[in-house]
Amino acid sequence: METPTTLVGGAVLTVFGSALLLWCAVELRLRHRLRRYGVPATAQVVADPDPAAAMDGSPLLSYPVASPGGRTGLAADFPADLPADLAVVADAGAGTVHELRPLAAHRLVLARPRGNTPLRRPARLIPGAAVQVAYDPRRPDRVVLAAHEELPSLPADLFWALLATSALAGGLTLLALALR
Repeated sequence: METPTTLVGGAVLTVFGSALLLWCAVELRLRHRLRRYGVPATAQVVADPDPAAAMDGSPLLSYPVASPGGRTGLAADFPADLPADLAVVADAGAGTVHELRPLAAHRLVLARPRGNTPLRRPARLIPGAAVQVAYDPRRPDRVVLAAHEELPSLPADLFWALLATSALAGGLTLLALALR
């Protein structure tokens, strides 16, 4: 390889690997922080309106958050006798499909959970299923599944981290060869 090609290739791989590694670290920290300090809620898996989006491995979730004029959205503001910030109603006509109805001071948000990108959606996340989530009260569209509801995201996290470190190592090696 010629020196300019090695130098450019090394720079591109180094920038790509660094950016990807930084993204992995930020995403892991965000998911950990949301699980630990986020506002707990019960979300309902809803059917995707777009047929192409229905192929996404991460389900579309609907969950109530405090409306701007309502309560602050902090877990401490909710009454102690209410297990979550919503009411779960069972529909007896069609079996055990759960329907979430927000309380008066809440609005519904539609979002996909972070960190869950399997190739196929798990069977337990069918439309109508209720799952526990944690969301950021400042940005309610940032949501993660609760720790006990979490799908195994470790393989995907390891893949991206390995790809990032490989690209970074390859880029640094090419830069070292070009600058030698």
